[in-house]
Amino acid sequence: MRVLIAEDDHALGSLLQRTLESEGHMAAWVRDGDSALAAWQKAQYRLLLLDLNLPRKDGLEVLQAIRQTSDAAVLVLTARNSLEERLRCLELGADDFMSKPFVLRELQMHCRALARRLQSSIGSQLRCGDLVLDRGSRAVQRGGRSIELTLKEFSLLEYLLEHRGECVSRTGLLEHVWKMHPDVTTNVVDVYINYLRRKVDEGSENKLIHTVRGNGYVLRNPSPEAA
Repeated sequence: MRVLIAEDDHALGSLLQRTLESEGHMAAWVRDGDSALAAWQKAQYRLLLLDLNLPRKDGLEVLQAIRQTSDAAVLVLTARNSLEERLRCLELGADDFMSKPFVLRELQMHCRALARRLQSSIGSQLRCGDLVLDRGSRAVQRGGRSIELTLKEFSLLEYLLEHRGECVSRTGLLEHVWKMHPDVTTNVVDVYINYLRRKVDEGSENKLIHTVRGNGYVLRNPSPEAA
């Protein structure tokens, strides 16, 4: 699971990153609110460990901004432990709350519980900016506009959304979407990427599907300024 840690304390941030990585998670660590939002835009994290006392942007501002486009789990870690503070976090969409100082083992248990909850709800919706793919109903919308996709177009978009912010190669797409050997010579990937672009990006000022020259493609969230 991809986890983002937003914590300005060097010792604690480093410890949390090492702990999560030791449990098999892909953990990134940032030290201020602006960096947290920038990192969130670039990759599809499923869990955010969020300190409230962040420089540049307060943790509550980060939480509010993230909740506008994401249903990922948020675990708030803070020395602010008043009832009012807890209620405010919950109002803004936090899933869990732990007061500092905390026992590392307890934090691990909280993270595992959130991971189980995410796993049980996986397959509902994938999002990138104003693009929403619902696996259950096999519906796709962008900005409230319904998009009709073929089965293969849907599978391709689903894979790109699952790897949002990552460059995926043509060979990787052949292998995972078309179930073809990656050495097969074909332009089917490029053809279907063009189909998707016409349906997903055409008419929108903010393009989501980008070519990474010589490497493949990336589905990237618009910048906060453009969103």
